[in-house]
Amino acid sequence: MTLQSIPTYIPIKDAAKKYGYALAELKRLAQSGKIKAVQLPSGDMVVSENELEFPEIKTKEELKAYKDKHYADLAGKETWISKAARDYKVSQPNVGRWVQAGFIRQVGQNMNKILINEQDVAFYADMHNQFGKRGRQLFGEDGIPRRPGTGPLAK
Repeated sequence: MTLQSIPTYIPIKDAAKKYGYALAELKRLAQSGKIKAVQLPSGDMVVSENELEFPEIKTKEELKAYKDKHYADLAGKETWISKAARDYKVSQPNVGRWVQAGFIRQVGQNMNKILINEQDVAFYADMHNQFGKRGRQLFGEDGIPRRPGTGPLAK
């Protein structure tokens, strides 16, 4: 049995300050469902701090350990490209590029469907949905997420 950690919620104003986001951008992300947020009875909004932290992954071993820890329930499960795109709300061409680049493992074929590793899909889709922006290359050639050089996630 894998124990899940409880997300830490902080006031949206504090999150904007701590992580360098504009308050309006964080509100937009929360309202669109890209980050978890809760409206308190007082009217204040709190956001999940866990979703604002960019994971520090430097090696393939750390990448595997991260996926095994955060996506353990998907280990060994397979899906196909079009279903993965629908389920994880990313474009089919993105999933196809991630497969072609070797980021997402191809595990077989069922008639005309290319079967892929769902644990890999979940990781890359989550990273893309949380931190990706049009024109920003989020992953290096080895599939390891790269911290953006500009914007709120830059160090």
